[in-house]
Amino acid sequence: MPDTLKVEIIRTEALDAAGIALWREWTATNPTLTSPYFRWDYAEIAGRVCPGAALAVFRRDGRIVGFFPFQRRGRAVQPLGAPMNDYHGVIASAEEVITLEEVARLLKASRFSVAGWIGAGEAGCARQTVQVVMPDSGYDAWYAERRATYGKYFKDKERARRSLEAELGPIRVERALRDPDMLDRLIELKAAQYRRSGLHDIFACGWTRDLLQALMANPRADFGASMAAMHAGDKLVAVEFSLYAGRHYHFWFPVYEPALARCSPGILLSMDTMRLAAAEGFRVFDFGFEGETYKKYFVNARQTVREAIVVRPGPVQALGDLTAAALSRVGGKGEALRTSLRRRWSTIEACEPTAAGQVRGAAVAARALARKATAAKKTTARVAHA
Repeated sequence: MPDTLKVEIIRTEALDAAGIALWREWTATNPTLTSPYFRWDYAEIAGRVCPGAALAVFRRDGRIVGFFPFQRRGRAVQPLGAPMNDYHGVIASAEEVITLEEVARLLKASRFSVAGWIGAGEAGCARQTVQVVMPDSGYDAWYAERRATYGKYFKDKERARRSLEAELGPIRVERALRDPDMLDRLIELKAAQYRRSGLHDIFACGWTRDLLQALMANPRADFGASMAAMHAGDKLVAVEFSLYAGRHYHFWFPVYEPALARCSPGILLSMDTMRLAAAEGFRVFDFGFEGETYKKYFVNARQTVREAIVVRPGPVQALGDLTAAALSRVGGKGEALRTSLRRRWSTIEACEPTAAGQVRGAAVAARALARKATAAKKTTARVAHA
């Protein structure tokens, strides 16, 4: 019979050298922990920046058997760096099993929200993330296979590249950039994209911006964050912020100039980034969650993760239920909408460390949903009278 699992909660900076060595050993040997989000370096940097940051140290019979970096919002718990953390789970050996539900119980979370859980668990539902796994022969072999499979799509991108050059001038792509001014421009473009789409601006709270800056400013031997940028002539047309560890490269925040959407500068930048990074030895390029249409033309691998909210009865559950119900009344009905609203509320809850900030975020979301609902009704009315 297995020993009783116990937990100790500490600050990330309180983990000693032996604990850090154990963490590094597990991420090096457990094949499910290859994402940069599982690295000690990520937890160490994020633990200094994220409000409410803490580290769960799991023990059996006094032995450390796992770690889980997290953040608290009152009695609600999310993975450290949420809503920006795309993969999360218990850092442990491949043989150790600590379930999602056990983590929620031991952390005494009134609400435990995860979007990309890797590991054991029954709660929630499965989601897919998508990757490009480069062949050993490199980018050219991958591109030749993709072009043979999706000829029309990639010929269109080749035409888009020629069009961009004809309009603005020669294309230049740089990688491994750590320019703070360029990061500011990326965040400005991303925030504008959130506003256009009616989504919560995750950078408005401040600490999320600080996290990207801290990750970018602290490159390590086998871990780091940086940007790739595409210029056409003298104009910056696309930027992408990425996280990497070992041979794993995670595309994180892509943006492009909206006026140039017809030339697909963001997609062209991703292709050029893979070409340059593959030449440096990177082999897995992670595009995060499936959904955007363009990803299906690129990816050749998938990973199953779990999205779940484990809720204990009480005030936090009541608040979440009331907020979701209020947003549902504004936005309409349907399971797809309810899923969208749960994700929206989880994002607001993670971004905003205070109850006042969460209320403001919910109010902004309600106004955005009301505008979308009004626009949809007007469109329906025009179609009906056409």
